[in-house]
Amino acid sequence: MKHLTAPVDRRSFILGTAATALSAQVQPTPAGVQRVYELNRNWRFGGKAPQGFAAPEFDDTQWAKVTLPHTNVVLPWHSFEEKDFQFVSAYRRRFQALPQWKGHRVFADFAGAMTASTVTINGHTFPEYKGGYTPFSFDLTPHLKLGAENVLAVQVDSTERPDIPPFGANIDYLTFGGIYRDVQLRVVPQTFIENVFASPVNPLESSRALRVRCYLNGPIAGPAKLTAELRDGSTVLKTATADVSAAADHHDISLESLGAITLWDLKTPKLYTVVVRLETSDGAKDEYRTRTAFREAGFTPAGFRLNGSPVKLRGVNRHQTFPYVGGAMPARVQRRDAWILKRELHCNIVRTSHYPQSVDFLDACDELGLLVLEEIPGWQHIGDKAWQDVAVRNVGEMIRRDWNHPSIILWGVRINESQDNHEFYTRTNALAHQLDDLRQTGGIRYIYDSERLEDVFTMNDFGFPLRMPNHPLYLNTEFSGHMFSTKRFDNVTRVAEHVIRHARVHNQLSSDDRYAGGISWCAFDYNTHSNFGSGDHICYHGVSDIFRIPKPAAYFYKSQVDPEEETVLEAGFFWSSGDKSEAGGVGTVPILSNCDHLKVYFAGTLKMELDPDRKTFAHLKYPPFMMNLSDLPLDPWGDLKIEGYVKGKLAKTLTLSGSGKDADLKLLPDDQTIVGDGRDATRVVLLITDEYGNIRPFATGAVALTISGPGELVGENPFAITGGTGAVWIRAKEAGGTVRLTAKHPYLGTRTAVVNVSPATPERV
Repeated sequence: MKHLTAPVDRRSFILGTAATALSAQVQPTPAGVQRVYELNRNWRFGGKAPQGFAAPEFDDTQWAKVTLPHTNVVLPWHSFEEKDFQFVSAYRRRFQALPQWKGHRVFADFAGAMTASTVTINGHTFPEYKGGYTPFSFDLTPHLKLGAENVLAVQVDSTERPDIPPFGANIDYLTFGGIYRDVQLRVVPQTFIENVFASPVNPLESSRALRVRCYLNGPIAGPAKLTAELRDGSTVLKTATADVSAAADHHDISLESLGAITLWDLKTPKLYTVVVRLETSDGAKDEYRTRTAFREAGFTPAGFRLNGSPVKLRGVNRHQTFPYVGGAMPARVQRRDAWILKRELHCNIVRTSHYPQSVDFLDACDELGLLVLEEIPGWQHIGDKAWQDVAVRNVGEMIRRDWNHPSIILWGVRINESQDNHEFYTRTNALAHQLDDLRQTGGIRYIYDSERLEDVFTMNDFGFPLRMPNHPLYLNTEFSGHMFSTKRFDNVTRVAEHVIRHARVHNQLSSDDRYAGGISWCAFDYNTHSNFGSGDHICYHGVSDIFRIPKPAAYFYKSQVDPEEETVLEAGFFWSSGDKSEAGGVGTVPILSNCDHLKVYFAGTLKMELDPDRKTFAHLKYPPFMMNLSDLPLDPWGDLKIEGYVKGKLAKTLTLSGSGKDADLKLLPDDQTIVGDGRDATRVVLLITDEYGNIRPFATGAVALTISGPGELVGENPFAITGGTGAVWIRAKEAGGTVRLTAKHPYLGTRTAVVNVSPATPERV
């Protein structure tokens, strides 16, 4: 495929590589200098920026001591004032510049701060960086005091500025504020490896190879040598070298004759390591590491293909924000979202709506085998030429940061649901194809006859039946969502309909190979502006709630998996007879399962046997089972037991209580151990259940929380349970030990969750 190209200026390239450095492994040089020094602890936060705070002599001793990631305001999970986080805030960090850094270059790398950042080092101020979702770096070298204390000050403007994407008009999400991603110091020789793009060549053929494209920064004063290694764990599989004698935009090294290689796919997401070393004539050495994989992915007129095999895409859109702190959650929590989507909901793709998301989330997608459509920041609005220039820069920064993630199969280079703009989108596509000649581009739209400058026509279609594909490469990127917002405590008719709406769309998508698949709106409920959503700053569009706890609609996705991987049997309804939206009984409701056959017992008696509804959902591999609740008597009322059979054998049993009572309170931490670095965290889910462990969808209660040990609570206390469940997070303090979180319910008593905190190594500077 021939692509348009456009020149890339050097400054834009450098600014776009910080997060790649952030994800590179820390490697000591022969002189004992680490390449990367974490700078996430021992910050001071001063709230709204006071006059003169960036001066080295400014007294910040009364400011709050914080760790990164950090939000500028902790908020309720809903019904707050959105202006509370929209202000200009101040951060300061003192650090020691080690004497052995002499002769090196030192960069400050910011993975993300919301939304515009002005960085000062020892009184020298760099130009403002505009953007909240892409990384940026500054060269501190000329302004450092070696062997002495240095002061890094950051002013963060978290207002919705119309000169920065996605702002300029209404957007249906909140951006929050603060330095909400990691910061590091990168210490490198005068000439160093800026970035590496490791891309497979002919991965499905015996001639497979790996092209290692190396980007250098600094002068080439004499002969230099680049060495690239492909490793499987500690085993070196192949090595190649290249002589470097002059400056160039990049230098390519080809690792050929690789022999047997395990392909990256959805079930076996095999990752390899690439190590690149640079040696210059003056004896300087640098080393850069990244991960790569061998896979072939692409959209065709007959759908999506992974390694030559057809894959019907089935996934959800994800906002990266969380209750209370917005995007300011550490790696463990970001990675957990990928685990939920892949392991709990059995999705095979996620779209990073509507901006580049945490590299920790993307790392987890690589490791789990979860495909990704990643897109630039934006929502419907296109600004002026300067605004568009920032958006084009975002394309380059996103791709340079993330081009080594095998999970990413499509670059989203169009502002979500925007109007056509030929010149603007010619630029975004040209840059994407110049930087990455392997991946296709897409552009999320809702206008059916809009101009297709991208490779794949990525279409938001909220109607039903869906429109037929009108371009040869076609992917549905949003459906359902805001057209049928559903809270977990809605009545049984609406909850059941929510399930059906997701199932029927995927049934149609599965009916025709011209549909590559579909990505529903959306994974999790999310915070939004007051003029969107339900009036409480929440869009209840998710198949799971804002705490990542499944609603019944999530179980449709969960059920679309081979029973050998997991046998699924879940109710797509609430066990009640009278909670309906109209007269005449609840009627037919879905049961979500990948079993072959179900037996339904009511009050201990077998009442019906069910098979999958292949008439209504003829194209789904695992259609819902439909059960008419009106066929069950009101008197005597009792438990509902459903048995699921696979190949004639009982594989799973689900029992729903008919008692109508809240039977138990559960506290369920995601992790048993976290790290005592002041930033690591884990979710703790609170559940009110029936006697069989099922969430009671209308249960409430003010739960009083107490915490002891080296941890602090991220969440509301007391926590008002709504819809039978909710969650808080435990964030570790900078110490080891045992954290105990105790919850007391007014009727269900007291429960305790225990999380161990392992000691962390102090930051070196």
